[in-house]
Order: sequence, then C-alpha cells, then structure tokens
Amino acid sequence: MSTTAEAYLENSVTLAEVLKSAGYRTLMVGKYHGLDNPYDRGFDRYFGLRDGAKNHFNPGHQRLGEAAPAQKKPGRRYWCFDSESMQPYTPLAANFYSTDTYTDKALEYLVEYKDERKPFFLYVSYQAPHDPLQAWPEDIAKYRGQYSEAGYRAIAVKRYNKQKMMGLINDSCPRPEPIHDNWDHLSPDEKDIEDQKMSVYAAMIDRIDQNIGRLIEQLSESGELGNTLILFASDNGSSAAVVELGDGEIGGMSRWASLGPNWANVSNTAFRYFKGHSYQGGINTPLIVHWPAVIKEGGRITGFVGHFIDVMATIVDISSATYPKSYNGRAIPYYEGQSLLPVFRGYDSVRADPLFWEWRTGRAARSGNWKIVSSNSDKIGGSGDWELYDMSVDKTETHNLADEMLHVIKQLDLLYKDWWADLPMKSAGG
Repeated sequence: MSTTAEAYLENSVTLAEVLKSAGYRTLMVGKYHGLDNPYDRGFDRYFGLRDGAKNHFNPGHQRLGEAAPAQKKPGRRYWCFDSESMQPYTPLAANFYSTDTYTDKALEYLVEYKDERKPFFLYVSYQAPHDPLQAWPEDIAKYRGQYSEAGYRAIAVKRYNKQKMMGLINDSCPRPEPIHDNWDHLSPDEKDIEDQKMSVYAAMIDRIDQNIGRLIEQLSESGELGNTLILFASDNGSSAAVVELGDGEIGGMSRWASLGPNWANVSNTAFRYFKGHSYQGGINTPLIVHWPAVIKEGGRITGFVGHFIDVMATIVDISSATYPKSYNGRAIPYYEGQSLLPVFRGYDSVRADPLFWEWRTGRAARSGNWKIVSSNSDKIGGSGDWELYDMSVDKTETHNLADEMLHVIKQLDLLYKDWWADLPMKSAGG
C-alpha cells in the first residue's frame, strides 16, 4: 500500500473510534489485514492477525514434534496482543485453530466486561474460510465423499433450486452458463482431490457456524442477546485464486491448498465470476442481521442494495454517536453511506445515491436498477469496455444491454468519472 494510502487512512476514523467516544467498550479479535494495530485505532482490546492470510493451525514457526506449517510469506506476518506485536506468532497450544481461538478470546472479553454498565462493540473477524483449506478432521468427516458422488454441476443446480425455494433469489436471477469443468472428464484421483477440497471448505464454514453459536449462547446467558445488534457478513465472493504449498494432506497444517476456480464458481451460485471482479460473483455478499429488540419479523428477506460504506452510517444512527469533524487534530471527511436502520425496521427503503466499485480487475457503478461493470480493467483507473445490466430483471448479469442502451452507459460513466476524480487517493488497490 502506498504512502498516499497510509495518509488517507490517517485522515479517517474507525467504527471503534466513533463508538469509544460515545462510551462504548470496544473489542476486536481476528484478522485485520491492515498496516496499523487496531489497538491504536480505538479498540480497547485486540487479539489477532494484523496481516493477511495465514496458517489456521499454526501461524508461526514449526513446533517440536510437529510437521512444518505451510506458510505464505513465512515469518513476515504480524500478530497483535493489545499494544504488543509479534512477528510471527507461534502458539504454544497444540489445539490452536484460528476460528476456535478467536472465539475463545471473544468469549473471554464478553465475560471480563459483562458487569460493566457501558454498551459494547465486539468485532469478530474470522480468517476462515479463506485459504489455506484447513479444518479439524472430525468436521471434514461430516462432508467427505458427498461431493465426489455429485460433482460440480449437480451441486450448483441443487444450490440454485434451494435458493429459489428459500426466496433468496427469484426469476430475476436466471442461472448463468457455468464456467466450471465437466466433472465426468476428471479422473477418479482428480475427483477425490476435488472432493477433499470442498469437504474441507464446508468443514471450515461448519466450524464458523459452531463458534457463532458459542457467542450467541454467551449473549443469551448474560441476558444481552435481545438487545444486541448482530451483523454477519462476508467480505467478498468466493475466490478462484490458487496457492499450493507444502506436501501434507489437504486440510492439515502442513498443506496450503485453495478451493480453485471450479468450486468457486459453484460456491458463487447463482452469480458470475469471483473475488477481484466487480460482477455480482465478486461483490454480492450476504448480510444477516439479528436484533430482536428492533427486528420483529424474523426471517424476512430484503432486496435493498447495501454496501459496506453503510455500516458506519448505520452504527452512528443506532448508537447516537457523533461523527467527528476532526480527530486527534486531523480533519475528518464526513462518511458516505446510508443508514440501514429503516431496512431493519421493515420499511421499503430505496438507495438514495449511486454506488461505485474499483478493485483489481473489476470496476462498476450502480444507480437504481442499472449497473455498468468492466472485467478487463488492467489496473486501477483502467478503461475496459463497460457492460450494462438491468438488475431488476437480470441480477445475475446474463444479458448485456450495452449495444441497446448506450445513453445509459454514458450517464453512468459520467457518474463514475466524477466519483473517481473526487477520490483522495487512487493507489491503495495493492
């Protein structure tokens, strides 16, 4: 990340900084993937990986009597314990597993501060299911063999039909042409390897589910569940990137394996493309909200088009916190985004302003039901040709209207260029 990007992050505030000024106890565990320590950015407590992807069983050096942990950038990842940082961190406990350990620490915080009269903000950022594909054997065993019996297409069709039955998608989501390989063309050994990968991936998600259950159980026991807002989200669509390190078995500590593009295509059902793209397969992620004190109609599905920039607006709205004009002597630009509180309360809200995306190979703009997207932008600010989709009838982006609706593209392109011109820095994509 550039010095310009670092300066931009300096001239901003975090959710923790805003909520701490409103009297909240601010707590964080898990992956941060930033340059600074969250402890220095408003969090009273922080335990976790400051950097990017790391081994789930051992993020540090080889332990006595164990195989060497498969590592990307070995020895170069930071781990934080409140104000202290360690590079790398080698856990002493042989039962260390990122998802479990983060939950253990989160529960420790909840118990430690349970008698405080002040409200709390807890940010739990699991590494899983980001690669390396690693999970406990007992979780993997629940799924082993299920995927080799069905294959890519059968699993994708089953998921698509289930999503329609649940009401997550409808006829405005036609199923795109799949881009995964033909399962029948794989050898038995290749099928077994693919089954291993998807089984471990499912096991990682299973373990997240178990641990979220532990957090909810603690909130219930403390009597705080009903008035606690829980937001659950993924940061992007499934990744097609492939990293292969180590020579152990897939799922174990000594092997770094990735899901790969075939299962990523299936995992992103019903959308196209992957993480790094601005098609829906890269940017359309779930937001599950639990707040019994406010959300009276459980299980409701909304089609409101939200964005992560809405989180700050929402938190400021529900907490009555005051967003600062300056912080620690620095002028702070006002946040963008739209409060989701009306959506939580069941009102039919509409997106007030256009949305924009730009990262890696993708860029996009959306206004109302119109979306322009480019997949061949070679760099930040690139100039790949725009495609156009009417998201009211084609949420899976199967019918490009660019040739028929050139005037719409020109309008959205002007909005995009205005947005781009106003950005304070343009080189933080790496």
